[in-house]
Amino acid sequence: MSRFVPGRVRPLVAAIALFASPFAVAETHVFVTNEMGDDVSVIDIASDKVVATIPVGKRPRGIGIAPDGGEIYVAVSGENAIAVIDPKSLEVLRKFDSGPDPETFAVHPNGNLYISNEEHAKASVYDPKTGELITEIKVGLEPEGVAISPDGTRGIVTSESTNMLHLFAIPEHEIIANILVGARPRAAAFSADGKIAYATSEISGEVKKVDVASGKIIGKMPLADDKAKPKDILPSRDGSRLFVAGGRANRVFVLDEKTLEILHEIPVGNRVWGLALSADGKRLYSTDGASDQVSVIDTDANKVVATVPVGKMPWGIVLQ
Repeated sequence: MSRFVPGRVRPLVAAIALFASPFAVAETHVFVTNEMGDDVSVIDIASDKVVATIPVGKRPRGIGIAPDGGEIYVAVSGENAIAVIDPKSLEVLRKFDSGPDPETFAVHPNGNLYISNEEHAKASVYDPKTGELITEIKVGLEPEGVAISPDGTRGIVTSESTNMLHLFAIPEHEIIANILVGARPRAAAFSADGKIAYATSEISGEVKKVDVASGKIIGKMPLADDKAKPKDILPSRDGSRLFVAGGRANRVFVLDEKTLEILHEIPVGNRVWGLALSADGKRLYSTDGASDQVSVIDTDANKVVATVPVGKMPWGIVLQ
């Protein structure tokens, strides 16, 4: 474990009430940020066709949904802002400042956004309803991936140039562990019970498994492909598998959650980047950046069942 010591953070002005998301209805649409198209493609799940395109601003990347499903948030990196979309009217309702160069973020169960500010080595916490900056958390260089545990008491920020996962407590917003991992960690995710965290490392081409309580690495798996530059990672709904976007390997890897053994390699489009999983776990969607498409994967058959052309260089993806 690293001895990297983060700076002090501003305290939260009020206690945070934690609650589970009430948003549990079946999804009807897929929202995809197109990094080089400055817009968001909206895919109808039933037909696997784009039904709308929403201009949002310069270089949209990270995307997420409010706990009640009432708003969709997009990190507009080129404008240092978060765009807020109404999922019914498919219009941008407002934008608010996010700090410099927002790349990705995670939505807390209480609705707050935890945003990685890549240029300033920090994570910013915002209330998206008011646009208020709540606090800042100093982390390592080039933070990117952000994850929040299901119960909202822990968070992780990955720092690409420091090669660390920064595990922090909520609502204290204090770093409790700096975990050294493989070169250039990109994304992180928690297990359903919050006891385990997973992370991808792009340059070392591997997946790490971490015990959250101890901050210790308890598993590692190289993806055994020189082209594999993994980005997104998601656990399956039953917790038995991990889905990993393989980057330039142009495949989604399916790993056994316990052993990290590679079970399947699913060919998709070029430079697979983002992943999103349906509520029932039967469909996995990937953004294939260099192919300007989204792949729809049957997670039982472990194969692509549809491809959907979207905008230019798709990056982030969510279902609503």
